[in-house]
Order: sequence, then C-alpha cells, then structure tokens
Amino acid sequence: MSGRILHVVRRVGVVVGHVSVYVLIWAGLSLLIAAAGIRFFWGRISVGQMLLNLVSVEIDGGGGPIVWIGILGVGVVPLLVTAGIALWQYVRRRKQRRTGDGLRPRRSPWIMRTVSTALVATVVVGGTTAFATTVRIGDYLRAANSRYDIGHYYVEPTVTSDQHRRNLVLIYLESGEATLADDQLFEKDAFAPLKEVTEASEGWQSVDDFQQYKGGGWTMAGLTATQCGVPLKGMGSAVGSGALNALGGDVDTYLAGLTCLGDVLDQHGYHNVFLGGANASFAAKDTFLSSHGYSEVKDLSDWRAAGEPEKNFRGDWGLSDGRLMAHAKDEIDELHAEAERTGRPFHLSMLTLDTHEPVHVFDYCTVDTQNEVTAVFSCSMTQVAGFVDHMKEKGYLEDTAVVIMGDHLKHMSAGDAFHEQLDDHDNRTVFNRIWVPGEDENDELRPGVDQLNMYPTILEAAGLTVKDHEAGLGVSVFASTVPDGSAQALNPGAYAELLGSLSPLFYAQAWAGEDAAQ
Repeated sequence: MSGRILHVVRRVGVVVGHVSVYVLIWAGLSLLIAAAGIRFFWGRISVGQMLLNLVSVEIDGGGGPIVWIGILGVGVVPLLVTAGIALWQYVRRRKQRRTGDGLRPRRSPWIMRTVSTALVATVVVGGTTAFATTVRIGDYLRAANSRYDIGHYYVEPTVTSDQHRRNLVLIYLESGEATLADDQLFEKDAFAPLKEVTEASEGWQSVDDFQQYKGGGWTMAGLTATQCGVPLKGMGSAVGSGALNALGGDVDTYLAGLTCLGDVLDQHGYHNVFLGGANASFAAKDTFLSSHGYSEVKDLSDWRAAGEPEKNFRGDWGLSDGRLMAHAKDEIDELHAEAERTGRPFHLSMLTLDTHEPVHVFDYCTVDTQNEVTAVFSCSMTQVAGFVDHMKEKGYLEDTAVVIMGDHLKHMSAGDAFHEQLDDHDNRTVFNRIWVPGEDENDELRPGVDQLNMYPTILEAAGLTVKDHEAGLGVSVFASTVPDGSAQALNPGAYAELLGSLSPLFYAQAWAGEDAAQ
C-alpha cells in the first residue's frame, strides 16, 4: 500500500514539475515579449506609467492597433509557443515508449536535461531582467525607501484675489519638444510657424530651459504636472487605499483629493472646456477632467457625431489637428461671446495629436523633408499658429491669456525617429509660449523650471493672485525667487529624490478623494 502511495506521490510530483516548467517558460516569454514591445513603442518607462497608461489603451482612438499587438504578442504567442513545446515533449516521450528507447539506459538524456534546464533558465531570467529594466523596477524599489514625502511639500493653492481674472486658453502640443526647433540638428525648425505668431517683440514670453519633470514623459503625466503641480503616481503608491478598483485608471474619480487648475478656476466662476482629437477615455483623461472642474469634454465621439469625414481621422488616435483647430475656432467664438454677455470668464484647453508617432500625413501637410516626422511637426504647428492668428484677428488676445506648451519630450522608443539627434543630447527641453494681456514683455520669467511650476504660473496668467506664488510643488515663473521651505528650494539631488518618492499616504488620500494637503 505504501508503495502505491509513494508511486502516486512521485507521479503527482512529476506532473507538478512539468506544469511548473511550462508556466515558467510561458512567464519568461511573456515578459520578454512585453519588454520588447514596450521598448519599441515607448522606450524605457516607469512602473507608474505602465499601470496608469499601457493597460488603458482604447481600441478606438487611443492607440488601437497596440491593443491587438499586445493581445497577440504578450497573450497569444507565448501561450502557443509553450503549448507547442509541451506537445512536442509529449509526442517525443510517447514515441520513445512505443519504440522502447525509453527502456535502454543512455547518457544523452542527462545532456538533454541539462540543455533544457539551461534554456528554460535563460528564458525566465532573460525575460524577467528585460522587463525589470524596461519598467525601471530598481527605481521603483529605491523610491519605496525614500526619506522624502511629497505630502510634506505640497501646497494647496490659495487665491487671495480674482479681481483681475481673465479668459484662459491652454494648448498642449503632443510631444512638443523645443529641441526640434534646432535647424542645425534637424532639416528645418519644426516650430517656425508657431514662433512667427508668438514673437517676443509682440509681447509673448517663454520660459528658457523649460524641463520635463523627472519621472514624467507621457501625456497624463504632463497634464497632472501642469494642472495639479505633482508627479503622477498611481496604484503602486495608493495600494490599499481602495481608490483604484481596476487597472488602467478604471476609477470613479481621478486624484480627487487634490485641488487642480480646473477646480480653482471653477471655484472662481470659470467655464472649463476641453477639446481633444483622441478618445478621452484613453488613460482616464475624461475622468481626470470631470473630476477637476471641467464641465465640457469634447473628443473623438463628438467629432464623429458632428459628421466629420473619415479622411479627417487617423485610425490609431483620432481627429486631425487641422480639423481640431477648426472646431477650436468655433468653440472660442462661442465662449468669448458668452463671456462678454454674462461676464463669466472661460478656460479652453486642447491637446494636439498629429505629432504622436507613428505620424500620419493628412492632406493639408506637404512633406518637404526627407524624414516625414519633421514635416508633420511643422504642419501641426502651422495648424496651431492658425488658431493663434484667429484669436489675434478677433481681438481675443486683449482679454485672454494663452499658454502653449508641449505635454512631454518626444518619445525615444526603438520605433521612433531622431535617435541620432536626441539620444545623446545633453539638454532636451519643452517648447512653451505665454501670452498675458498687458504684461511687460521685458519682465524675465524664472528659467530652468520643470512642468510642476506651470500650475501656479497658469493661475497667475489667468489673472488670479496666488499666495506666495505657490501651488502643488510648484512656484510660478512670474516669481523671481522661491519661498524657503518650498520643494523648489531643495538642491537638485534632494528634489529628484522627492519627485521619485512613492509618498504612499499622500497618493492614497489623493486617489481616495481625501484632502491630500492635510
């Protein structure tokens, strides 16, 4: 009896062992392919970006093809390969048993087992290492042990006066990196059309050496940095808070515990509107906007409902910048007329998409460069410049502040252009222009700041008086100095560690909708 039990135990052990090996093969292949895919489409990313962005891709108007590539590459292919290996092993063993080869003692099985073990170990270790490196697991673990906490430096914005409030237009340029204006590195200055209508001689200002915040680099990170003044961190920081009920930003509210730009403007009577060509559900952008004072969000579904022909859409993202700016002109005409009639100011935000790689050449764009990406950037800036000209011609610049800036630096994934020019560039910066009616263009804006400082800057551009020029972790660029004790007063090393810290309590409260400033 004991012999039969021992035999059964051995058989179960063999089965469990085989299953474990195949699970390891599947996991290793999945991680390896996932790492390769991430590198190709996005380059190296962070754990936060992976959790908040990659898993929330929308099939329609949110990087659709990537969904199917991910399903096939990470889900189906490793499973098929693993099943193929298991089937081959099964057939090989059955054949050995039929022919009697398995009964003859041989040395080769030991060699085969050694080689097989080495191959499995290579796949598992290689896949794990590649994935951990691609999503910067090491940085994430170091951030978990940081001595800094963002909650210690976060400042709830306090508006002391809105007597001089004015209308506000905020334009985010997809991948709007200022380095692309260097015609010594590139075939031409991609920003020339926009520069021509935002010249300093006419009163436009810009922040020199404007930096992407350390740890940022994707659209939602750019939006939350410039509108909430904090680095975007998600589930890894808010574990256990109950704030996030699923991966990918499937949330009822988005950082509702923070007071962001739309919240402040809404509290001071503004009508907040957002226009975007893509699906606003991508990365829960719509949830963020609706959680923070925006009363209208118009996106891909609205443009389709408006009867836009299919030629005006790109299949992976959405409406062209040319048509988006046409709608923006109509929108600002209505908003400005309403503001004059009611005395209620408006805030219009928009986000371009033509320059998201792989770029799409629309019919209004003539490719006059060897690399079509350069031409598409220039064409997109021409569309934005047309909107700025419209505001100027209509006289809206007399009572409307305008802030134009890139949402992040240009991605440097394996599939993107300009590696030769940008990979080793020592100071990549974000394009920006600021218009404040009546502002003295001779006043210098504080240079060398990052995106977090744009939050209080935008509030002040809108005519609101902000206590100590502070909001979130930022200090307005209109302030020549920063207050003692501000995050901006930290030395560069300490500031970088602060931005990288997980700050779990702060983000748990922020995501749960609790006041994170307490």
